[in-house]
Amino acid sequence: MCWPIRRCWLPALAGVAALVFAALPAPCQAPGQAAVQPTMQTQTQPADQGAPQIPALVPASAADIQSQSISLTPQPPPSQEEIGDSLMAHQRYQAAIEAYKKVPHSSADVWNKMGISYQLMLDPQDASRCYQASLRMDAKNSRVLNNLGTIYDSTKEFGNAERMYHKALKLDPRSALIYKNLGTNLLAQHKYKRGWEAYKAALEIDPSIFNNNTSPRVQNPASVEDRGAMNYYMARGCMRAGMNDCAIEYLRMALNEGFTNPKKIEADSEFAGLRGLPAFQQLLASQSRQ
Repeated sequence: MCWPIRRCWLPALAGVAALVFAALPAPCQAPGQAAVQPTMQTQTQPADQGAPQIPALVPASAADIQSQSISLTPQPPPSQEEIGDSLMAHQRYQAAIEAYKKVPHSSADVWNKMGISYQLMLDPQDASRCYQASLRMDAKNSRVLNNLGTIYDSTKEFGNAERMYHKALKLDPRSALIYKNLGTNLLAQHKYKRGWEAYKAALEIDPSIFNNNTSPRVQNPASVEDRGAMNYYMARGCMRAGMNDCAIEYLRMALNEGFTNPKKIEADSEFAGLRGLPAFQQLLASQSRQ
């Protein structure tokens, strides 16, 4: 499971909880890994699409070539921020940080991107410093508040993280990603009912939120037992979204982590739609034999 920064790198079917961020486009992950997917995800403003490209030359007829001349208009070099964005997209985080440091007048967005780079390098102290610098310039940026929340979650400061997510939701009450991060945070605090309510709110906004592979994620520091709870409620979320295979995989992780057992799963009406599916029956049978 992951906590989205806003963006997701590796899907988490391995039972590892993670944080998810909102940021630049990145490689995809599997369900259960490090966007607190569940998820902690970080966020950034939409990035430019890289350096300007020279237009392609279209072949012309011999007559056209004789009668026309070709002119190539020089393109301006990419900015340091565009270079940093490109390096981030290629997962060259240290080089991206150096590029962002050279931006003449750093904006709140540049500080946020730098924070994401540090966080993906597992440097929460510098990431937090950058996020806080971004918030000093733009205190009402829900993306940065979300990202700072994932830092607090990664250092097990769950109360501070919860406060950041609530502040972010006041500014952006339709963010499925922030609701998902909040849900994961509450589950880590053993607030299972409230965590499930946050997950349901996320699903109402975006039914595919648990299958979101577009935000970077960071490792979830929760204990094995807590990850089992997160996986169990992620399975419930998958059922709400109509993703049976996803639900079965999360249940497998919840069982392996000792949070539940086959009898409790069969008694949970949320999983009634799985009854009769061969994969589900095989999962329960294999656990019963252990």
